[in-house]
Amino acid sequence: MTIRHSAHALLPLKIIATGTALPPQCITSAELDIRLHKPAGYVEKRSGIVHRFHATDDASHAELAAAALHDALGRHGLAPDSIDLLIFASVGSVQALPCSAVFVMKAARLRPGLAGFDINSSCVSFISAMQVAAGLLNAGTYRRIAIVSADLASRCLDWQHEESALIFGDGAACVIVECGDGTSGIAASLSETYPASSDLCEVRAGGTRCNPRTGMQDRDFLFHMQGKKLFRQASALIEGYLGRLLASAGLSLQEIATVAPHQASHLAMEHMRQRMNIAPDALVDIYRHRGNQVAASIPTALHEAVISGRFNPGQPVMLIGTAAGLTLAGMVLMP
Repeated sequence: MTIRHSAHALLPLKIIATGTALPPQCITSAELDIRLHKPAGYVEKRSGIVHRFHATDDASHAELAAAALHDALGRHGLAPDSIDLLIFASVGSVQALPCSAVFVMKAARLRPGLAGFDINSSCVSFISAMQVAAGLLNAGTYRRIAIVSADLASRCLDWQHEESALIFGDGAACVIVECGDGTSGIAASLSETYPASSDLCEVRAGGTRCNPRTGMQDRDFLFHMQGKKLFRQASALIEGYLGRLLASAGLSLQEIATVAPHQASHLAMEHMRQRMNIAPDALVDIYRHRGNQVAASIPTALHEAVISGRFNPGQPVMLIGTAAGLTLAGMVLMP
């Protein structure tokens, strides 16, 4: 189905390139069965993943992000010097200061003087960055913006906590955007945060709360998640949220051609299929071979939609996800 959405209702934005990058180390669930002394098939059954990718301990976060940027540039024949802003939209940072965009620009060997900054709204950072990029492009501040999401979730895994440790993978994705001619853009964007659930998904150290002066433990640097409780709360909110997002776009779920969601868990993907009634051919599901790639998850799913022929003019695409906070965020795009 092709939807003719009125141009005045769109915030102009055109995706001109996408790309991804993965660490070379593929970790199968069968290998984790052996490593964790579990019976054969245990990890795949519990996590829903066939394999995911983990960076080695000495791998560079910035270089993985730069590889995704160069993949996007190379696939579409774009010159690195044509980028005038780089937004690093991720959960993990290279270090506390300066911002991670600086390290990505350095690793990618982009021209000096390029603008760059970070956005962190947890797993939905890419959606936030798309909204910011659209505003800056339409204000005429920049002409071509690269949004890069890259996370090394493996650096924060607590292997004693199976519920979270088995589902995460590392990866990076890049989307390059321009203002376009107004025929493509953002039909709707909505973010809602419920801070009472802030302790259900967290890494406590790395800021002013847990540091050498306030006191900290090694485990404060590891990922902590109360997965079942988080899933219940997100599930209770997501259907009402989805209705508000679609109403803002003036569309029904049946009119959405492609849904590129955050690949949070096998339970989350199944919830989308069954309770949210998203058709299997509309849902971009890469979870079994990527795991939860944190902020890189949504742009990687969007890239998959592009290369698999599911990102076409006149056919609405929805990005949607939940994140630590608890935050729900989504965006309806007209390609």
